[in-house]
Amino acid sequence: MQRTIADTLNRLRDALTGPQTIAFLPALCLGAYWYGGEQMLVLSALTLPALVALLNLAPNLTRQTDNQALAATDGITRLPLRARALHTLDQILDARDVTGRTTACLVLEIDDFTSLCATFGEATGDLVLKNAARRLQDVLREHDTVARLNGPRFAIALGPIRSADLETMIQLSSRIQAALSEPYSIEAIKIFATCSIGFCTPNRAPALSGQAFLDAAEIALTDARHNGPGSIRAYSPNLTPRTLEHGSLISDVGNALENGQILPWFQPQISTDTGEVSGMEALARWHHPDRGVLSPGLFISDIEELGLLERLNEIVLYHALMAIKTWDKAGFHIPSVAVNFSPTDLANPKIVDKIQWELDRFELEPSRLSVEILESVISSSDNDTISRNIWALKEMGCGIDLDDYGTGHASIANIRRFAVKRIKIDRSYVTRCDLDRDQQSMLAAILTMAERLDLETLAEGVETVGEHAMLAQLGCDNVQGFSVSRPMSFEKTLGWMDSHKRKLAQTPQIGRRAS
Repeated sequence: MQRTIADTLNRLRDALTGPQTIAFLPALCLGAYWYGGEQMLVLSALTLPALVALLNLAPNLTRQTDNQALAATDGITRLPLRARALHTLDQILDARDVTGRTTACLVLEIDDFTSLCATFGEATGDLVLKNAARRLQDVLREHDTVARLNGPRFAIALGPIRSADLETMIQLSSRIQAALSEPYSIEAIKIFATCSIGFCTPNRAPALSGQAFLDAAEIALTDARHNGPGSIRAYSPNLTPRTLEHGSLISDVGNALENGQILPWFQPQISTDTGEVSGMEALARWHHPDRGVLSPGLFISDIEELGLLERLNEIVLYHALMAIKTWDKAGFHIPSVAVNFSPTDLANPKIVDKIQWELDRFELEPSRLSVEILESVISSSDNDTISRNIWALKEMGCGIDLDDYGTGHASIANIRRFAVKRIKIDRSYVTRCDLDRDQQSMLAAILTMAERLDLETLAEGVETVGEHAMLAQLGCDNVQGFSVSRPMSFEKTLGWMDSHKRKLAQTPQIGRRAS
């Protein structure tokens, strides 16, 4: 924008001081005298030189502003800002015909940074950013430019290179991810983080300008983030409609929360001993009027970005408890419903009182609610508020479920510290467990440890009858997955439970205690 203004001022100055204008000055003065007499003649004689002087001064002021923008640095990372990255890209692209060199742009963002700050605090988040900036500078060349954009987002403008093909950029992105995924040791705490990356190469750029390269890389990053943490995406023109679609989602999600479009669906959990329903898990779903039913992976990052995670949790908790009450009245006793709580939820000092208030509203015992927390929360959390809240919920009588067990670094000490009642074994250990002996060995080790620690167990992602049978044989208490049922809306749960109850009455038990 500033370059455009400066170019316009330069062209206007050249026009006013060019030979054609100089040749026209006598006629201009004569016309001024004829039109307004001596006063107009004097005014014209003073105005034209003043205007030329001002136009000569304006580019200098614009250049000074540009230099200040290029010299500005971020207060936390000491990195330059967006203007420097754009300047580097523009310089290389403008000189490409002379030098034969080109450039590329990458934009990366640390995944789940909001949750990280909620767990460890804003000061720790700043230290992670500072360390990440240093690692980026170490992994790149000296003449590459690293700039901080906003929040946990960075831009990289590569210095002049002969070519920037897709393979080279993917290799560079992987090196960056490897550098940033190393644990961050901050005040004797190890913090694990990943990053998502989007990039734009010269042959795919929408235009040969720094702004076009940067915009394209950010579009690619948006697509990467919607494919899960640690993703890498290259820009291509067909990404733009998908990004516009995402923009539509983020503008609609706030209204969707309030008008009842986002509600919990329920997935049954089955006892391997009796085959009876041992619980339900409440999973948020968005019934979008145009796109149908959307899973959380498509909108949870938007809710987090808008600061609406707490509101989402309130809605899921309310409808989950209301569902228990309705099932009770219909004669189906579901021991408990599991609700996921993010680190942001658990860091809220009022979360325990809010849960108690909701339980009292529906006249339910706290044992009917299972609080699901990610293994990463207890493996690395040093947030006293989170620890106190989890312990208070356990003391209240709620069950504490450790989700995705086996994907993090939860120690036995932390399992005890956070009063975990049940571990949910991640699906990565469950897949093909009826056919893979290594899987069976890992599951047997986990289940033996759980039995010794008096922990209940539940296997997630059980998709086949063979997996179900093997888990029952190995001693897993409960299973959950497509082999039992896909998540369903509340309206369908009553019919499903009635059908399941009839099936149990007609078939023999196949669990460990069937004999």
